[in-house]
Amino acid sequence: MPPATAPPGTASWGADPYADALRSGRGPLFLRRTDGWLLPLEVERWCARADAADLSVLGRCEGAVLDIGCGPGRLVAELAAQGRPVLGIDVSRAAVARTAATGGAALHRSVFDPLPDEGSWGTALLLDGNIGIGGDPRALLARTAELLAPSGLLIVETAPADLDERVEVRVDNGRYAFLGHGHGHDDERPAPGAPFPWARVGTRALLRYAAATGWTPAERWTFARPGQSPAAGRCFVSLRRSLPARRG
Repeated sequence: MPPATAPPGTASWGADPYADALRSGRGPLFLRRTDGWLLPLEVERWCARADAADLSVLGRCEGAVLDIGCGPGRLVAELAAQGRPVLGIDVSRAAVARTAATGGAALHRSVFDPLPDEGSWGTALLLDGNIGIGGDPRALLARTAELLAPSGLLIVETAPADLDERVEVRVDNGRYAFLGHGHGHDDERPAPGAPFPWARVGTRALLRYAAATGWTPAERWTFARPGQSPAAGRCFVSLRRSLPARRG
């Protein structure tokens, strides 16, 4: 996919209510599917410091790190505090501002925009569901391959379930009442943002997309909190470039 072409709807992450949630550091916040189904977003965790699961990822990073969809910047801030070279990118100005406030460096960019040091990043991160950016995991993996050095490492967080889903969603704080033909209001917030494409993939689906875009699996691991079932833990896959990314 051409670097200058961003998928439709990426600007929705830059608007309320996502920006409001990041400024306050708390939810509730959801991705609302067109059928009304809600996917909870972990705003409080994103706005906190990097946790043990995050550290299991950051300890595997190599060279300069690009955090794609950095959100409020907890990973960027942690790596910066360790003296590691790191840059976050995000389509939300509120996310970029919060990252900068925590001591991290971030740019207001889409991953599909031209980016600094393309072809030389040591590690790229797609955590917190960001493999869903643009609603096309194959295109996102191909684009990420363009950003990394030939031996670069990509670490992806996958859904714990065996999913391969492409949907249209809106960012919603759950307090918006849909009335009639989807129109409604309340006094607490504006209407949800514009719809945009999103994807959710489990590990098996990710590996299929990875094979089609020139990636080789390097490692898989799950991180569960003490007392938490491994099935409920966070799932990660690291990939290395094996072939030039194939377009289309």
